[in-house]
Amino acid sequence: MSEKLDRRKKYTRKVLKESLIELLAEKPMSEITVKKVCEVADINRSTFYTHYSDHYELLGKMEEEITEDMNTYLNSYSYAIEEESIQMTQKILEYITENKFMFQTLLKKDGAPTFEKRMMDVTHRFLVENWKSNNNDSEANVTYLSTFVISGAIHVIKDWIKDDMDQSPKEMAVLINNFINYGLSYLDGNERPRTK
Repeated sequence: MSEKLDRRKKYTRKVLKESLIELLAEKPMSEITVKKVCEVADINRSTFYTHYSDHYELLGKMEEEITEDMNTYLNSYSYAIEEESIQMTQKILEYITENKFMFQTLLKKDGAPTFEKRMMDVTHRFLVENWKSNNNDSEANVTYLSTFVISGAIHVIKDWIKDDMDQSPKEMAVLINNFINYGLSYLDGNERPRTK
């Protein structure tokens, strides 16, 4: 009996999340109501309130789940090893591909203002911890570099999503890795960056 309830609970939460994303694709969060989420989900409001206090909490929980998934991918690889760095980026991009509509919606300008910041924060923490343990540079320099790299990577990913993911996650992972490791010299051809 409890397994059936658990399945129902998971299904209800899934439908509510999908409904919120569907609404966010059309309008900003400030114009969305619990009533509208329930209408799209075909679930009554009392059921909604057994799971979440409001639609902002629903969005927050979705962002937390994505952040946890991202943390898992980030911590499964060693950033110091280039091959693993590419694999890690590829895994994250594959995850984004599998959840394309959700990422497309959450990362758009008037989608979920907190989402991009959360993505930056989780990646920032990971990079700073890794770079500090592998470099003798000052913490301030490592922090600035991390902000520079993450901002660039997120905007490249947003453009990739906007371009309907015209390159594979692996191709994009290699490209992002080349930008990070070789910078402008990648364009000059002074380095021999990885292409596979």
